[in-house]
Amino acid sequence: MASSVEHRTINVNGINIHVAIKGPENAPVILFVHGFPQLWYSWRHQIEALSSLGYRAVAPDLRGYGDTDAPAEVTSYTVLHVVGDLIGLLDVVAPNQESVFVVGHDWGALIAWHLALFRPDRVKALVNLSVLFNPRNPSRKVIATLKAVYGDDYYINRFQEPGEIEAEFAEIGTEKVIKEFLTYRTPAPIFLPKGQGFNGKPLDTPVVLPSWLSEEDVKYYTSKFEQKGFTGGLNYYRNLDRNWELTAPWTGAQIKVPVKFIVGDQDLTYNSLGAKDYIAKGGFKRDVPFLQDIVVMEGVGHFINEEKPEEISKHIYDFFQKFSSLSWFPSCCVS
Repeated sequence: MASSVEHRTINVNGINIHVAIKGPENAPVILFVHGFPQLWYSWRHQIEALSSLGYRAVAPDLRGYGDTDAPAEVTSYTVLHVVGDLIGLLDVVAPNQESVFVVGHDWGALIAWHLALFRPDRVKALVNLSVLFNPRNPSRKVIATLKAVYGDDYYINRFQEPGEIEAEFAEIGTEKVIKEFLTYRTPAPIFLPKGQGFNGKPLDTPVVLPSWLSEEDVKYYTSKFEQKGFTGGLNYYRNLDRNWELTAPWTGAQIKVPVKFIVGDQDLTYNSLGAKDYIAKGGFKRDVPFLQDIVVMEGVGHFINEEKPEEISKHIYDFFQKFSSLSWFPSCCVS
């Protein structure tokens, strides 16, 4: 499949962004936004499926990842930077489309929430996977909260000091780190005690790949992270408090685009930080008023679009089809 995808490098927002594109040139665009530790390649199944169904799939490597530039400064990885990259990218690849469809996963979902928050005029509809909208709490910074709840060994807290976790990952080896992340299925937070494996496992514990993840897939991810390193992706986590400061003007703002949310019941994100209560007690619907559907997939882990590619592609297609038929009419004439 990868050979039939067009790969372009586009200069926007001061950096060169690598983007994978497939589908008819004037077709409605679906922007796919990946997470950590992933790449455009994470969407390989959806790119194939949705482009064959009449959409134009656009999947960039985000700043810091893969074949996209990785600015040296930690402060260059805020949500404002990354959303700015995506707006610039859309201006180039979809210049005649005022708004596009968006799909995000993991950090890509967080970025997609902010794209919809900052620029709802550019988002026709949104399918987000795994990571819920996290409204800004004006009285509580992010990292202090995570340390209070989960302690210093919680993976996000371990990522905060530049260079520290990179050195540990170098000792473990890039391929092993990729395998550990992509095969993680415990419905609970990740802890990374220093000198130990995930959740305290011995570092030499072998990793068995699931049927949906091949050695070839792992080799592709490994080759790109060996070239680029993990620092770019880790810098997103290092800006959580900075994002909290920068997004103060949007305190209390809602996500006002149509949304479908999909998560696996074995996903660590669904089983931590009060996610289930946020959904069940109405907080999610309050903050995302145009939320149309929540799908909880049984027996499915975090990397849902790779683990269940056909089901996820169908969910995306079915949801976006509701809006595709309206896209050819002027907004004045659609009720």
